[in-house]
Amino acid sequence: MSKQSPIEPALVRELAELLAATDLSEIEVEKGDLRIRVARQTASAVVQYAPAPHAPVMAPPPVAVSAAAGGAAPAAPSAKDHPGAVTSPMVGTAYRRPSPEAKAFVEIGSQVKAGEKVLLVEAMKTFNEIVAPRAGTVTAILVEDGQPVEYGEALLVIE
Repeated sequence: MSKQSPIEPALVRELAELLAATDLSEIEVEKGDLRIRVARQTASAVVQYAPAPHAPVMAPPPVAVSAAAGGAAPAAPSAKDHPGAVTSPMVGTAYRRPSPEAKAFVEIGSQVKAGEKVLLVEAMKTFNEIVAPRAGTVTAILVEDGQPVEYGEALLVIE
């Protein structure tokens, strides 16, 4: 197979270096039938662990107690794993409103219907609508307007 679709190790190294230099989580290049995708998992792990240094003084004991009691209270640490979490389908910038002067699509406590627009994620100058996968109430909004987001990152929670 390598004779039919030669993959240049130098190109893969160059793409990996580009990922590191730009702090991207993945990059994909396509030329004819050849398609190379280079991705790294460490970026999302770094993002997930970033809040931990701020919280260790007092947060771990209440979180551990709440998790043992039923798991309803620890919204921030477990929001990513929440069954109602709406995740980003791509790397980009999240926007809570259609324009800077407009009101937000949803707020905490908003009732949403399945298919209703709840956020925008801009990637490569294209605004992609993020819609509610189910009807319910928005119980947590995990991103700020204009915040960069990673693929699979929890954006909000609908219960």
